Amino acid sequence: MRRAKVKRKTKETSIEVELNLDGRGVFEGGVPCGFFQHMLESLAKHAGFDVRIEATGDIHVDMHHLIEDTGIVLGMALSDALGERAGIVRFGDALVPMDEALVQAAVDISGRGAFYLHGEIPGSLVGDMPVEMVEEFWIAFCREARLTLHVRVLSGRNSHHTIEAVFKAVARALRKAVSVEGTEIPSTKGVL
Repeated sequence: MRRAKVKRKTKETSIEVELNLDGRGVFEGGVPCGFFQHMLESLAKHAGFDVRIEATGDIHVDMHHLIEDTGIVLGMALSDALGERAGIVRFGDALVPMDEALVQAAVDISGRGAFYLHGEIPGSLVGDMPVEMVEEFWIAFCREARLTLHVRVLSGRNSHHTIEAVFKAVARALRKAVSVEGTEIPSTKGVL
């Protein structure tokens, strides 16, 4: 079973994530940032992962710690659920339009955590989520999940549409990359 449960508690946040890579795209739980929760729901739905997240944090300061730490714990859960990564496709990509926004994502579950954002996400705030936190979330997620992710914003004027296209494109790329096609570790090194 490709599942994981990870808890992380600091003086700033308390995050618990349960992840099932072979789910039906169901999101449960609560995150005290409405737009961010909407993005996590989109991620679960389009990746086909069952995700439960319970997150609290010092949102009286701002959303930074909550969003970044959720990325950390979700990335840890993905890495744990993949185990030795044997049999996975490893690579995945997707091109997602959302009205005027168009975003491309490409992922390599390489064992090396890195995030690269090409292009600009417009605006400064969507609902209660600062736009700059999109990049911080994915940096934290990629580092802990030990994967390389490139996101290219090809077009977008509306912040909501652009960010949602980012999360959906990454979800679709992850769905491909974690799918199983055999039993071997997909690397000439023999380890990921």
